[in-house]
Amino acid sequence: MPRKGPVTLRETPPDPKYGDVLIQKLINKVMQDGKKSVAEWIVYTALEEAAQERGMTPVELMHKVIENLKPQWEVRPRRVGGATYQVPIEVPERRQISLAIRWLVDSARNRPRGKGSYTMVHRLKAELLDVLDGKGGAIKKKEDTHKMAQANMVFSHFRW
Repeated sequence: MPRKGPVTLRETPPDPKYGDVLIQKLINKVMQDGKKSVAEWIVYTALEEAAQERGMTPVELMHKVIENLKPQWEVRPRRVGGATYQVPIEVPERRQISLAIRWLVDSARNRPRGKGSYTMVHRLKAELLDVLDGKGGAIKKKEDTHKMAQANMVFSHFRW
């Protein structure tokens, strides 16, 4: 049966250690098979090591990383007549954060396991530091998304 009325969004509670919602969202994304304590250990260790290396607090580091990764534009398919156009749209704030965290975790998981990056802690730490430096898989994903939107700006009049 279809839903009626507005959708209520579930609020993510802040994480237990730092009281930050973004860190809790990262923990939830890293978590596999419901093993939250393992995910917390991975995230806290990676954040603390990366923050110590940069001389920041873990919360500052996390916010800076997410700020660097948030996409402003993305493309959405629109059918007009018989053709499908990739129409660029501005990304809502909530989705920006969601995409940034997803790209961060996916890039960390897909990092090669050589040269000291053999655990998820090391790979996540390396990805966090790479994002701060403006490089890495997650930044590439953001840039690709922006390039795609830029290339399809001619179809922006199909936005409605």
